[in-house]
Amino acid sequence: MKSERTSYQLADIIDLFGGGTPKTSMPEYWDGNIPWLSVKDFNNDDRYVYETTKTITQAGLNNSSTKMLMRDDIIISARGTVGELAMIPFPMAFNQSCYGIRGRKDIVIQPYLYYLLKDSIRLLKNQTHGSVFDTITKATFAGIKVTVPPIDEQQKVADTLTALDDKIAVNKAINNHLEQMAQAIFKSWFVDFEPFGGMMPTDWREVKFSAFLTPRIEKSNDPNIPLFSVTDNGIFPRSEKFNKSLSKTTTMNKIVRETDLVFGMSREILNWGVMRSPIGGVSSAYNIFAVESNINSKYLESFIKAYSFYFKDLIRPATREGQGVDKEALMMKSIYLPPDDTLMKYYAIEDSLTGIISANKAENVCLAALRDTLLPRLMSGELSVTDLVTNR
Repeated sequence: MKSERTSYQLADIIDLFGGGTPKTSMPEYWDGNIPWLSVKDFNNDDRYVYETTKTITQAGLNNSSTKMLMRDDIIISARGTVGELAMIPFPMAFNQSCYGIRGRKDIVIQPYLYYLLKDSIRLLKNQTHGSVFDTITKATFAGIKVTVPPIDEQQKVADTLTALDDKIAVNKAINNHLEQMAQAIFKSWFVDFEPFGGMMPTDWREVKFSAFLTPRIEKSNDPNIPLFSVTDNGIFPRSEKFNKSLSKTTTMNKIVRETDLVFGMSREILNWGVMRSPIGGVSSAYNIFAVESNINSKYLESFIKAYSFYFKDLIRPATREGQGVDKEALMMKSIYLPPDDTLMKYYAIEDSLTGIISANKAENVCLAALRDTLLPRLMSGELSVTDLVTNR
């Protein structure tokens, strides 16, 4: 028997409050012990956000319009990348591009509200206002109608969906640990040379980047080519990171192909990646280099990561917003190339780790698909947790 549900306007069951930014001209307001959230800290589909790029001081909190979110409060991005959601595990401040959301305790519990909002994202995006950037306003929440079951049923629904998100989080944590292990092993072999007595073997070659990189400048004229963007964590499908398109016409986009080395627009840190998909389109401002087939692209990627300090000076002023890459300086850089049998021995170790990582990622895709299939049916009341147990 399905529980009786009550209809509300979303705005009637939540308290909504905005954030703010301390004056950036006041250094005493920044780099304190209070986490300060912006959308880039939680645009990854994780249920909880644990880290922030920036922090503020108590003085920054006291002398600005930012507010504190408490444990299990919800944050939603209201401008730019609209509709990103996360729950708060411990007190954090936040900026004015987001709203903090707290449910009315006698009507809705926070875990259920998180999933209710997640299910309403499509409606929220449809009701955003603004011609340049999509924007969620307080009026947006007043225009969304929801139905809410009794608290005990909310808890059951939230527990069911939370179990899936918790497993996804565990897999991500395992993968993060395995990736750190792989980086540590790479550093041991190819930076500290520990398996070789602490010295680089004499049969390793030093090769200039100019010997194996060729600038790629071909443009895209196929609107079906997927778009990619580069961050400081690599190259990703643009749809995973941004809502805004690259340009009005795809003929302005550059082509990037598998194993290409790509540099995006950088600021304080170098944005770059090695392309892993067969083909993609990127901004015309990017610098793309085809890598000779005799260079192991996985080794090249790990080498640049491990020697990041060596490549930091590649950032230079550009005519467009942000920074470009100094192509001449890049071509003068060198890489140490071990013999093929050394790489084979190393990758036998790394591949055992990346195999587990890939399996966990595949499982997470399935878990997320199951969660996203159940979500609207559980939120609408079409399906109950009892139905799930009965049909097992």
